[in-house]
Amino acid sequence: MPYITISYLIRMCHATVELKKWGNSLGIIIPKDKVKELGLSEHDIIDLDIVKKEILSGFGIAEGRAPYKREHAAEHEDLW
Repeated sequence: MPYITISYLIRMCHATVELKKWGNSLGIIIPKDKVKELGLSEHDIIDLDIVKKEILSGFGIAEGRAPYKREHAAEHEDLW
């Protein structure tokens, strides 16, 4: 019985894109330079990892925590 070998060439790049309303769904637009870089064309199958970026405000991040205590105040007096 003959063996069938399937191999894949994986090319990757990074782009940050914004979700846009597309009918009743959400979609992304792949930037033209990334399309060219990867040699993409219509109907190509791509694999997509989705990572949501969130902006965290540092204000109030330590709210409710005990105040900072200096344990060895005299230890590094020469640095102050």
